[in-house]
Amino acid sequence: MSLSRRSVLRATAVTSGAAIGAPSAAAAAAARPTTLPPASELNTGAHLVLLGTAAGPVPMQGRTGIASALLVDGRIYLIDLGHGAFDQFQKAGISAAAVDAVFVTHLHSDHLADLFTLLWLRFGGVNALSHPVTLYGPGSAGALPAPSSGQPVATLAPDNPTPGLADFVEKSISASAYDINLRMRDENWPDIRNLYRVHEIAVPEVGASPLGEMAPLMDPFPVMSDAHVEVSAILVAHPPVFPSFAFRFDTEYGSVTFSGDTTITPNMVTLARGSDILVHEAIDLDIVKAAGLTPEQLQHHENSHADVTRIGPEVARPARVKTLVLSHLAPGSKEIPDSRWKSQAGKGYNGRVYVGNDLMHIPLGR
Repeated sequence: MSLSRRSVLRATAVTSGAAIGAPSAAAAAAARPTTLPPASELNTGAHLVLLGTAAGPVPMQGRTGIASALLVDGRIYLIDLGHGAFDQFQKAGISAAAVDAVFVTHLHSDHLADLFTLLWLRFGGVNALSHPVTLYGPGSAGALPAPSSGQPVATLAPDNPTPGLADFVEKSISASAYDINLRMRDENWPDIRNLYRVHEIAVPEVGASPLGEMAPLMDPFPVMSDAHVEVSAILVAHPPVFPSFAFRFDTEYGSVTFSGDTTITPNMVTLARGSDILVHEAIDLDIVKAAGLTPEQLQHHENSHADVTRIGPEVARPARVKTLVLSHLAPGSKEIPDSRWKSQAGKGYNGRVYVGNDLMHIPLGR
């Protein structure tokens, strides 16, 4: 999200006269998320913790980059790791060494900026490990789109221009080899290659492609399951990125669905149907349009992100979700009041609407 604080302030002022409407009395009376409990209380039950709630990649005042954690009976599952996410673990009472799995929705920088940081800074020293972490996410897209400007652009790494998650991690380790080799020799740290596993999610045979239909109508498909959670996924439309996944987590305490980055996509209704919580990205297009972006940037935001005014009536309501949580807010600046986000998302939807803020805690099953 290439918006400066100054441009957000200017755009907010331009659009502040729009009729945004106050939250309804029913919405105002709805139960609020709890304050973050002591770490010991996160070891039982199921808890959604929003580590960061901003779209990116440019940092915005007041919010950390997009990252979420779902804790189920002490097991820790992370969904995306944007900039600053690693620093949020301690604030949230989450041990980096105890993370079980990370689910990457797509390979945009603002969703994996701290992914290698997690691996690099947890593999020894104070973060002594009890078990490897498993990474789930996209493989190679297989093809690059034509430049949106219509002008020729350079291609980096032409021998492998669309690396997937496994290549991202492997090449990050190679670039960090000097530090890692030193620490293994000097401080007897373990071999980092034994402390993670990568599972690239295969795209089902539904006719999807990086240069054609990216998210055709389809059924959710399984990604992983253990004694605590079942995780399923579906393709969503976030052009030009392919594949882009949304994830659903089903536990004995309830279900949480994460949209990842997507425009309004029918597959989201399919995946989220009946969820207790839907964590959905949101963009305020009125502010974005007034912020002085290039034509290519504006076209991307209009085509690839979810207009906040459409999420309630077109996704949350038909999916019959109990609670809608807005995250990956674009622009992510706290200069935009939560009341604006909430009132726009709540129109046409009678469930609870929460505007995500960093370190917000929402327990399941209450």
